[in-house]
Amino acid sequence: MANKHDKHHRKGSCKRNKIKKILDLDKDTCPNREQRANGTNVYYGKASELLNDAKQRNIRIPDRKFQQSGGCVLNFYLSNRVTTIRDAVTIFNAPVGCSAGSLGYRELYRGVPESLGRTNEYNSAWLTTNLQQDDVVYGASEKLRDAILKAEERYNPQAIFILTSCTTGIIGEDIEGTVDEVQDEVNAKIVPIHCEGIRSRLVQTGYDAFWHAILKYLVKEPEKKQEDLVNVASMLSYTWQDRLEIKRLLGKLGLRVNFIPEFATVSDFEQLSEAAVTAPICPTYTDYLSRGLEQKYGVPYFLYPSPTGISNTDEWLRNIAKYTGKEDEVEKLIEEEHKIWVPKMNAIKDEFVKLRKNGKKPTVLGSLGQGRLVSQMPYFDELGLATPAAMAQDFDDLLIDELEEIIENNGDFQIMVNTFQAAEQANVTTNLDPDLTLTCPFQGGTWERDNNVTRIHSLRGDPEPTSAQSGYAGAIAFGNFLLHAFKNKSYHKTLAEKTEKSYKDWWYEQDNPLYYLNEGK
Repeated sequence: MANKHDKHHRKGSCKRNKIKKILDLDKDTCPNREQRANGTNVYYGKASELLNDAKQRNIRIPDRKFQQSGGCVLNFYLSNRVTTIRDAVTIFNAPVGCSAGSLGYRELYRGVPESLGRTNEYNSAWLTTNLQQDDVVYGASEKLRDAILKAEERYNPQAIFILTSCTTGIIGEDIEGTVDEVQDEVNAKIVPIHCEGIRSRLVQTGYDAFWHAILKYLVKEPEKKQEDLVNVASMLSYTWQDRLEIKRLLGKLGLRVNFIPEFATVSDFEQLSEAAVTAPICPTYTDYLSRGLEQKYGVPYFLYPSPTGISNTDEWLRNIAKYTGKEDEVEKLIEEEHKIWVPKMNAIKDEFVKLRKNGKKPTVLGSLGQGRLVSQMPYFDELGLATPAAMAQDFDDLLIDELEEIIENNGDFQIMVNTFQAAEQANVTTNLDPDLTLTCPFQGGTWERDNNVTRIHSLRGDPEPTSAQSGYAGAIAFGNFLLHAFKNKSYHKTLAEKTEKSYKDWWYEQDNPLYYLNEGK
């Protein structure tokens, strides 16, 4: 198994080295993910056809005549993470409602006890310029200037993040001009992030906009290389237990983890350039930062694999070891960890064998981001589960090599790409009828169907060991979680009996989940 993944990594790295994407860090912000990576969030069909379109840069984003929901570049992933940076202040240069996402930070994180390592510096500091109709007509540079000075006076922060909005984007507000005028009047470093909700259909553009600003304004030239420091930037949808597991494993190698962005300090961002390597948890989230750190400061990185499952955790650790001089230590660590965790994994696999019907593996349909698509499908195979289809909220050409490898190893499969279009997902789920459907918490947990529905992941603030997914402990925890979901169907039987279907029968009966596309546009 190790040789297979080793070969895969060398193959992917070789290709990527030939097609390095140069980032222009002198610009105010990054290109949209549609432009930079040929991204889409509208697709249904064979994964092989999507792969071929990606290789030919023939992916498009057609319009929908009917759309239930969407993601905001500002609020969906960004605001409730930036506001946790401990010695910084966030300014929403927006109408007051655009700051609503920051209200979620306490609910997302307060469940983590300080005994597990959450800092007690927990009170988020944020302000809003509260843009009004007159500001749209006459401009709001003075409001932004006043907000920056108030942030400095009230909180004495190390950094002030400015989050832009649809309003500032529409009126063309000169954010950088205001920043240049006021920077000398404050001690804090001012960091404008161009995350206007209307700028992109792909919320992943928000990741890139954030990392562009971090690279441009906060990361310092390295004073020295810290050969034991590993940068780990991860999604909101990896839990506190995942964080502890990563810290445990790298700590046994004598390495320190620079976790960003939640609960990081400004100095944590400043020293990103001094790390030995940038390691992925989610490759699509880490991509822009990783490329920028290598391009500007020579910090090496790899994007795959993520530490999901036993085999991929082995290779994730080996990749880190290559850049930190820990090759001998890592093999000893892997051997020690296998003695503990592989028997537990084999026990889970044996239980899934018992659930087979007519010799066929139980089927699972995952609703994933593309980073989880390329990490969890091999993990499901490792557990002995079949994945005849998958739903991803986005896809772009950043992970072409990995998708190709999955198709080669596991065969072709159906794939739906959309950002939280519940009707489309309900159609696919009903017609494919998998034994288990996994959903993102943002989409709601369950809906009426006979077979089980459960969540595919939790969120950073979940401190329960049963919610872990990363590393060896996470491989076992998530395996047991899935096993429990397969065995216990009482909730879903009750739900099916007591609730009506969400949509009319005709919607489930027609075989095109993209029925509402504006074809040809």
